[in-house]
This record gives sequence, C-alpha cells and structure tokens, in this order.
Amino acid sequence: MKNRFNKIKTIEEAMKHVTDGCTIMIAGFGGIGSSYDLIQAIIKKGVKDLTLISIDAGDPDVGPDHIVGNKQCKKLITSHIGATKAAGELFNAGELDIEFSPQGTLAERIRAGGVGLAGILTDVGMGTVIEEGKEKISVKGKDYLLETALTADVAIILAEKADEFGNLVYSKTARGLNPLMARAADVTIVDAKEIVELGEIDPEDVITPGAFVDVIVHGEGDWTWGWQ
Repeated sequence: MKNRFNKIKTIEEAMKHVTDGCTIMIAGFGGIGSSYDLIQAIIKKGVKDLTLISIDAGDPDVGPDHIVGNKQCKKLITSHIGATKAAGELFNAGELDIEFSPQGTLAERIRAGGVGLAGILTDVGMGTVIEEGKEKISVKGKDYLLETALTADVAIILAEKADEFGNLVYSKTARGLNPLMARAADVTIVDAKEIVELGEIDPEDVITPGAFVDVIVHGEGDWTWGWQ
C-alpha cells in the first residue's frame, strides 16, 4: 500500500494526538459506527480528564462507555445515557459532569462547529431544563435558544473504506455523525476497515473528503455485543 500523503499510521502513532485534558468526539450510536480499537487505545494510554462528545454514552463495554467507566472522562456532552450504568452512577456520585443536548441539537452544534459558526438557534428545549443558563434570542417575535457550536481537539471516526488520502465511505447507518465530527476537530483520526490506493473509490461514493482527515489506521475491530 502506498502512503504518499503520510496519513496512514499505526494506532500507537495516532495516539500521540490524544493527551490529558483534551476534548474528543467519538462517533457512533450504541457502538455502531464507533472504533473499538481506537477507544481501547485511549484506555491503554491512560489519558485522563477528557471531555467526550458523543450521541450517547455507549452500550455496556461498547463505545464511549469503556472510557467513562474507566474514569478517564471528566465531562460528557451527549443526548442520553440510558444504555449504560457507568455514566449514571458516576454522575450521581458527583464524579462526572454531563451536559445533555437533544440529539438533533447535538448534531447541529457539531455541524456548526465544523463550518465555523458560533452556534445555532432552536426552539427545542424551550420551557424545559435544557434552557437553563442559555441565552434566548428573539427572531420575528419568536424566542429561540442559542446553542453554542461544538468543536474538539480530536475526532475518532470509523469508516468502511478509506483511500490513502483519507476519502471515506461509510457503511449504511453506521455513518451517523461520523461526517459531521470529521469536520469539527483539529485532528481527525479514522479507523478504516479497508484502505485502498487513491483512485480506487468512485468520487460519487465519497462522503467525507480526505481534506478533513489527518490520520488513517487499520483496526481489527474484534468485539462482540454483550448478548452474543
């Protein structure tokens, strides 16, 4: 395999971008679309005081739950934590700060961060705990919440296929927020199930252009669901 753009790295090399106190976006929902190998590498490195941004806290031992349960995360920005015990237990014990954001709002905040916007206006969450402490802006006589944009130091992405430049193809619904997160981080690390040479992916099939990808690794993805 050629590596003309010097983006293809080992997982160990990719982990130099993950440091104590950094903010990490982890794509996926319930483990689908999340990189098992990169999450395990974060745990192995032992970094701490992380801020994680993810649709959910993962399922038990799948997705961000691994990092949260290992007490490496100080803050979690997410839409729900209902599928895992670790996040709820640590939150109730005062050991984890959780910022809840409605799922669609969370996606839009990440999208806004990726395109350089300061935030978005939405009426979702008005009259609920979601609006507490947030600025309200009136447009044409209607009030909206100002939801600030989200960015990260590192995005952890899972792709079905990548070429050596980092052009990405995803697998069906495993796409999730992967494309949005890839644009919203200073460094985007992609775990690709298959890596091919430049030109082997039809441009019409590319979802995330390689311009948004900094590091490509090839993980084994060796995990199973708890019920399997």
